[in-house]
Amino acid sequence: MVNLELKGKKILVTGGAGFLGQEVVKQLLAHGADADKISIPRSKEYDLCEMANCKAVVANQDIIIHLAAHVGGIGLNQQKPAELFYDNLMMGTQLIHAAYQAKVAKFVCVGTICAYPKFTPVPFKEEDLWNGYPEETNAPYGVAKKALLVQLQAYRQQYGFNGIYVLPVNLYGPNDNFDPASSHVIPALIRKVDEAQKRGDTTLPVWGDGSPSREFIYSTDAAKGIVLATLGLENSEPINLGTNFEITIKDLIELICELMEFKGEIVWQTDKPNGQPRRCLDTQKAEAAFGFKATTNLRDGLKQTIDWYRKNAK
Repeated sequence: MVNLELKGKKILVTGGAGFLGQEVVKQLLAHGADADKISIPRSKEYDLCEMANCKAVVANQDIIIHLAAHVGGIGLNQQKPAELFYDNLMMGTQLIHAAYQAKVAKFVCVGTICAYPKFTPVPFKEEDLWNGYPEETNAPYGVAKKALLVQLQAYRQQYGFNGIYVLPVNLYGPNDNFDPASSHVIPALIRKVDEAQKRGDTTLPVWGDGSPSREFIYSTDAAKGIVLATLGLENSEPINLGTNFEITIKDLIELICELMEFKGEIVWQTDKPNGQPRRCLDTQKAEAAFGFKATTNLRDGLKQTIDWYRKNAK
């Protein structure tokens, strides 16, 4: 199933210093990549919304894994929809074009679960990706990332460019973004519980009504899936990366409270948005195409994430 040799290859990992990127780099090394041939462009030095920077970073590379994204939770998507659309579209589309011009051998694009329609039958199958418009609060981000799939498929059709596209479900794990202004649901809830405990609060306000469901993949598992796809996927059809395990936000916060030993009452802020009603992926294609199956269950992954946060929280 593995048919790409990483040893000796020059590999560019955009976003490689980030939460998921650090795990992807570890997996690349575990699968034979040379540490001195992995390049990680930093945003302070290379703004990938500028084509000149995209051309500079892709020069002489063999493989590009595009993880860099301007991303956040519901709050950030509501506040900055234009930035999220523009930044993600410009970074991706210019990087793909520059990579094609530079004759890069393989381009791995990491998409988003937010690209799926708001009312997608559960579990989400890749064939459902175009059967409706994404959930409104994150549609600009989701549409921008979905456009990159179209671009990769068009470039394969016209130019024979080898681009692949994977769709990871919601990520979590150590080193996640715990900033309340931009974090996703799991790190946001862990921080919220921790701060409530430190203040001695007896109640915990949580956005929405708890009814939406989500699926979460531990960052190490997601990184394994991305690297296995890099090694073994050779077509530009989208492929889900997930666990096929669905949990409601209500059950999730109760599990986090249990693991963190918070005894207070959860107060639902029903004037705040719920986001997409349900999220759960069909993961059969990833297993069939390149042998990927997630191995970290949610309880164990949450324990490790909570432990990391408590040791590293400022």
